[in-house]
Amino acid sequence: MSSSVDEVVDLCRDLLRIDTTNTGDNATSAGERAAAEYVAEKLAEVGVSSEIHESAPGRASLVARIPGTDPGRGALLVHGHLDVVPAEAAEWSVPPFAGEIKDGFLWGRGAIDMKDFDAMVLAVVREWQRTGVRPPRDIVLAFTADEEAGGDFGAHFLVDKHRHLLDGCTEGIGEVGGFSYTVSKDLRLYLIETAEKGINWLRLHARGRPGHGSMVHDDNAVTALAEAVARVGRHRFPVVVTPTVRAFLEEVSEALGIELDPDDPEAAIGKLGTIANIIGATVRNTANPTRLDAGYKDNVIPSRASATIDCRTLPGQADLFLEQLREVIGPDVEIEHVQRQPALETTFDGALVDAMAAALRAEDPAARPVPYMLSGGTDAKAFNRLGIRCFGFAPLQLPPDLNFSALFHGIDERVPVEGLQFGVRVLDRFLRNS
Repeated sequence: MSSSVDEVVDLCRDLLRIDTTNTGDNATSAGERAAAEYVAEKLAEVGVSSEIHESAPGRASLVARIPGTDPGRGALLVHGHLDVVPAEAAEWSVPPFAGEIKDGFLWGRGAIDMKDFDAMVLAVVREWQRTGVRPPRDIVLAFTADEEAGGDFGAHFLVDKHRHLLDGCTEGIGEVGGFSYTVSKDLRLYLIETAEKGINWLRLHARGRPGHGSMVHDDNAVTALAEAVARVGRHRFPVVVTPTVRAFLEEVSEALGIELDPDDPEAAIGKLGTIANIIGATVRNTANPTRLDAGYKDNVIPSRASATIDCRTLPGQADLFLEQLREVIGPDVEIEHVQRQPALETTFDGALVDAMAAALRAEDPAARPVPYMLSGGTDAKAFNRLGIRCFGFAPLQLPPDLNFSALFHGIDERVPVEGLQFGVRVLDRFLRNS
């Protein structure tokens, strides 16, 4: 494995240096075609053929299949997205697309979301091809566009238009899971994603009577919208503990030696340090205002004002959530659905989970795998439509003091070089025994 462990850093640097910013607008998004061609070239160098398909000019996704020794078994889907969210270079301490190595980390937009995993997969497959390794089952590789804007031009496009490339896939792995949370030098929890919240991006529209900004005006769309947005932003939805979150909290409470009150899970979550933020978002539905749009001139009261709300729902809660949200917003503001995808949840059991656990323990004797729910969403939402049982498993061993969750879409995104190399070793073991 020495070759792939060494190579993964170079592969990840190369990918980070391809600016694949996804703005949510086809006209201004960039680089996905170049990244897909880079992946195709690295696969072709070792004899793996692939197909690139564009959903729109430049919006490219790649699929390849590695034949296994037992064609009768269901195939395993290994998926990673190539796009990244925008980065404001002036806010970073290093250029976000330079792929710099500093202080033991590889820095860049996409370092942990998720070009690190893309590079791990490439490194393992290239080493296998060089040394003649064949996995026990077919492995389908999918490197997708547009995950950061909901996947309509990436994973959902593949499912809708090229599903034959995914034939036979019964299980899948992707982001965000397999990362470590250090309890002590003798115990590290590795969080494996078995559930993720649903996505419901909403646009709120308030209407009023237009007029001159100098007049007394009691039917102002901006005022009505601002009041509704403020209510949403301050509201806290009720706590709901799903099976996945309950299992996680029980494991963590035992590991940390803290008491878990089923009626107040946030007390235990508050003791989780750097992962409290990501776990805390999984015990309730959430709605966060993210954008405002109103008016066209400083002295004109507009007839319409709009806001975007990023809503994330727990499994089984989508319809109830909308009822609760309507009560908060009030009756006079229109709700438009911009993006709506369901929550996912599977159980933490089976041969694939056993293979994950065994691979982690082989590389880290202090490893204790635990299930958890991701507060965000992934391309698993698209692939689950085909009945594929999806997990988040992109293994990383992290420094105890690294605020991992803050790096997602954050400033100075970076991945530890040793953690990246650890991930290659774990992924190799896992895929050989999956």
